[in-house]
Amino acid sequence: MKFLSSRFASPPFLPYAILFLAIASLTRLALALQAGLDKTPFSLWPGLLLRGIGFDLAVLAWLLAPMLLWAALWPARWRNTRWQGGLRLAIFFLVAAILLFGALSEWVFWEEFATRFNFIAVDYLVYTHEVIGNIVESYPVPALLAGVAALAALPTWLFRSRIRGAHAPATQPGWRVAYAALALALPWGAWQLADIDQMQFSDNTYANELAGNGLMTFSAAFLRNELDYDRFYATLPAAQAQHILGELGIEREPLSKALNPDPDEGEAFDPQRVPFKRPPKNVVLISVESLSAKFLGSFGNPAGLTPQLDALARDGLLYTHLYATGTRTVRGLEALSLGTPPIPGQAIVRRPGNEHLATIGEILRRQGYETLFLYGGYGYFDNMNAYFAGNDYRVVDRTDFPKVSIGFANVWGVADEFLFDNSLVQLDRAHATGKPFLAQIMTTSNHRPFTYPDGRIDIPSPGKREGAVKYTDYAIGHFIDQARSKPWFNETLFVIVADHCASAAGNTKLPVAGYHIPLILYAPALLEPGRDERVASQIDIPPTLLDAMGLPGDDHFFGQSLFEQRPENQRAFISNYQELGYLKGGKLVVLGPKQRVDTFLIDANGDASPTAPDARLRDEAVAYYQTAFKAFKEGALKMGAIGLPR
Repeated sequence: MKFLSSRFASPPFLPYAILFLAIASLTRLALALQAGLDKTPFSLWPGLLLRGIGFDLAVLAWLLAPMLLWAALWPARWRNTRWQGGLRLAIFFLVAAILLFGALSEWVFWEEFATRFNFIAVDYLVYTHEVIGNIVESYPVPALLAGVAALAALPTWLFRSRIRGAHAPATQPGWRVAYAALALALPWGAWQLADIDQMQFSDNTYANELAGNGLMTFSAAFLRNELDYDRFYATLPAAQAQHILGELGIEREPLSKALNPDPDEGEAFDPQRVPFKRPPKNVVLISVESLSAKFLGSFGNPAGLTPQLDALARDGLLYTHLYATGTRTVRGLEALSLGTPPIPGQAIVRRPGNEHLATIGEILRRQGYETLFLYGGYGYFDNMNAYFAGNDYRVVDRTDFPKVSIGFANVWGVADEFLFDNSLVQLDRAHATGKPFLAQIMTTSNHRPFTYPDGRIDIPSPGKREGAVKYTDYAIGHFIDQARSKPWFNETLFVIVADHCASAAGNTKLPVAGYHIPLILYAPALLEPGRDERVASQIDIPPTLLDAMGLPGDDHFFGQSLFEQRPENQRAFISNYQELGYLKGGKLVVLGPKQRVDTFLIDANGDASPTAPDARLRDEAVAYYQTAFKAFKEGALKMGAIGLPR
């Protein structure tokens, strides 16, 4: 012990190690208590705490490496100088403040997403304007920073004597070599022994997440932002995958053929198959931020948050079992424009090489449509402007709105009612050209900090999630009421769907209820009211719209028109950035890294329980996801790759 104290603890490694392990353990305990015993029962605590200590030690190995390098390289003449003690105290205070700020950030992140840091946290480092603005508008930042500083001062005071009085590390060449060797060996050993996949020690997602360490999960998310499907996931021979998709009715004709069908085989508008009196001329697709189905009265919510949407659902066609493909806006935009299952890692919206894909916008533009993407925020966020502009949409975002037209805004965007006011101006302009139009409108108000104009609803701003939902409902109802007076209203199909749910937290990695979203088709002059109970996916919406309009091109998508989908093919796709889910027939197949395949039974409430593997469902899931990944990576989703002029 004397050896350890004099040579290893003296530069002062031990106080830093104690500090880090204490903060990491207290953070884990605080998050577990915040989650509650109903989600993390005591029976799981030994496992999550033991694994947690192991992950904390692995991260500590990385954090000690620069200290060991300092011990190996710091010049002898700078050691034990008069100013060293004060510098050490300042550095210790700074490290304590950074670690405590990280713990606070983890608390905030857990409160929003119920997970350790993941790829969302990585993305947030890119879009600092929106993220910092959101934090400033949502939390008392000065008070929190003052609290962090005060807490950081406490261990600095407690360890002051050890830190100031620590002897300089030995300067002999042998010790320098030893320090340098440890600086390399410790992180190498941690890399070999600890893996984020080891967090999955139980069937309880909350416990698995709590076992992790935020710095480790953040680093893993950064490294895994793009996952190669063939390398990490279960696969099938390409011919077998194509055969399975063909049996499911996914022929994916070349788009040149899909857009120019044989006159004898072409699809004509059939009111016996498609429930429209006549095909709509225009489509307005409203993708609503974070609108979980559970918020709507149409799905049993008694709080009265969505009177306008409930009225539209009664007078329109409501799909009651539609599921979002992911947990982020970019996943919803990908599904609603491209109609493809989610690929692991980043959404296609944020990837290079995503221009001139066979989106519904590109397809309709080539058939004489005006195509628009309208967004209430700054569209550089999540690469939205570049993606939609690169796929032949005319992009209109916050920067294009006249300042006088913006009556209220927060860091995420203008309030939804002013987004819709500006959208009406653009729709009138499109109609004036004589062209039919497709307009996708992306809202922002149902997002933290949950602020909106006063006097619109009976929940004062900021009204938390409930107030934001009710305000968004008000804004959509107001928009539809204004649209009724427009000459294009009776020829327009309004599609109201969420981009994703407000939360996808649950006891499993892919909790089905956390992906359940509403879909309303509303066109009172064209469409009879009704309810459709089939299981369906966001990726089915683009081909459904083409089918409703009686236009070619719907057979090119991975999704299927809901008007021609066979009953036995009802299925949905749900995912996070790593796990890929396939929901069908009351079972959920989950594909994960390291070729992992898990199968769950899903009850009426969406709760999952492990069950025996289902070979057929496994192969269907692999066929969809493997083929979709290959299609994007090899350029098969591009318009030019399929023989169409741009």
